[in-house]
Amino acid sequence: MPPPGPVGPPGAVLFVCAWNSVRSPMAAAMFRQYYGHKSYVGSAGVRKGEPDPFAAAVMDEVGLDLSKHKPITVEELEDLEGLNFDLIVTLSPEAHHRALELTRTLAVDVEYWPTHDPGTFEDGTREQRLGAYREIRDQLLTKIEQRFGKPGFGR
Repeated sequence: MPPPGPVGPPGAVLFVCAWNSVRSPMAAAMFRQYYGHKSYVGSAGVRKGEPDPFAAAVMDEVGLDLSKHKPITVEELEDLEGLNFDLIVTLSPEAHHRALELTRTLAVDVEYWPTHDPGTFEDGTREQRLGAYREIRDQLLTKIEQRFGKPGFGR
């Protein structure tokens, strides 16, 4: 549970979801846009997914490019650079359980931000599906601002 009120970003944050194709890369891109000059940010998944064109499209709408994002698992990230994060934000129940397992012996905070996977919304028109992705994008941005504060406000 995050502390009450906005708190500036820690030195390194990892966002984790089930597949690292929608929620965690979206959150990492927005966090990087706000705090990349202050904090290191990464994203990973419990399993390795495929890049999601709907996620890339809705992030492009706000000027953030996910077209080069390559999904990665938590284990692959750990092998590449270790899990040297001050905070791990999990976005799905599966990711939360995995993060707690991995960090049992590490001095890292883990927070759970329950977030629906818009990729499971496969019915409807293209515009309806994009609407589901926009909703998650906007929810994640609100949560990031609530947790870490808006940039430019002394944080």
